[in-house]
Amino acid sequence: RRDVLVLTPWLAPIVWEGTFSRDILNDQYVQKNLVTGVVTFAVKKYWFFIEGFMRSANKYFLAGHQVNFYLFTDNPEKISHLQMAPENQLFVIPVQNDPRWQDISTSRMDIISTYIHSQFQYEVDYLYSMDIDVQLLAHIGVEIIDALVATISSWQFTPHHENQANEARPGSQAAVPEGRGDFYYTASFYGGSVSEVYKLTRACFKGVMEDREHGIGARWHDESHLNQYLLRHKPTRLLSPEYYWDAEL
Repeated sequence: RRDVLVLTPWLAPIVWEGTFSRDILNDQYVQKNLVTGVVTFAVKKYWFFIEGFMRSANKYFLAGHQVNFYLFTDNPEKISHLQMAPENQLFVIPVQNDPRWQDISTSRMDIISTYIHSQFQYEVDYLYSMDIDVQLLAHIGVEIIDALVATISSWQFTPHHENQANEARPGSQAAVPEGRGDFYYTASFYGGSVSEVYKLTRACFKGVMEDREHGIGARWHDESHLNQYLLRHKPTRLLSPEYYWDAEL
């Protein structure tokens, strides 16, 4: 691919369709006998998206490889039986909802890090967080596997990219000085090794709580804190907007 940027200034690959051989990567991944986890949240009205997400993820996310899906929901009783591929497992984990969606969004980082510490670190090697209100339309394979993985926001490739600008207020723990950001990353799809995701989620939630003590709410909530963290801790692999395209665009 010569039509897109395929390497960051710090020499991390940017994964686009056509920049990798899935067969070669599959062979390497199988030899390591790895398990990958996916965390997703279906709280309040979002339980409506569970079936569409799970059916598509079961089909397209690391197909043929062992995947543990961790579904956090405040309505576990509404989840019908879902037929999973033999190599996949679904774990439904009850979780409290918050009155405001912003609080639900920011509490995800705390929940993920807490469960990594108590459970996930013993069950999976890599862990990815994905929003529930999407459907996978094509294969997402082991080309996404790396220590710290971020997805470039599709809004960055539009004339309206300023709509997804970083937090600018210097008083916020999520602040990114103007002109300092590398890319704008979506919080809808990120991950990596369990240890790296633990450090990311702990740091982001700590920033959220420090902001809250000072009466500050970052512009894009947990996503703002994610972008600030990834400015200081460079991702080892970036996924192109092909991996998480905003339907509004």
